Amino acid sequence: MSTVHAAIEIDAPVQHVWETVMNPHRLKDWVTIHRSVRHVSDEPMARGSTMEQTLHIHGLPLRVHWTLAQLSAPNSAEWEGQGPAHSRARIQYQLSGADDGPTKFEYTNEFTTLGGRLGNAASRLVVGATSEREARVSLARLKELLERS
Repeated sequence: MSTVHAAIEIDAPVQHVWETVMNPHRLKDWVTIHRSVRHVSDEPMARGSTMEQTLHIHGLPLRVHWTLAQLSAPNSAEWEGQGPAHSRARIQYQLSGADDGPTKFEYTNEFTTLGGRLGNAASRLVVGATSEREARVSLARLKELLERS
């Protein structure tokens, strides 16, 4: 299993950050590897909600089916994803701070690929550095988006 963790402080109220990150149609505004979302089951999202997201990693499209496994609005959410070839991912959002801001937003992505230890080691080498860089850039885009509005 590979893990990517990134955090950022955003000068915006917790509720505003929450509404943005939990809106599947806003992913295009801040997630760098996001390409599209479809089959969104519920709006607003609730525990058990699902969606299909297409990501773009190393020049290849990657479809992931996400299920919202845990939800404690407006402070935490956990998504469980299933991708191609039985790959899996878990994404956690943690938000904290005063009601009127600033908000600390923490993002954690754990992912596994096929191939046991060898596959996970290759994933850390090939995808890990890219994932960490993209997570930092995505959070910077989220910060810019929310602090502008």
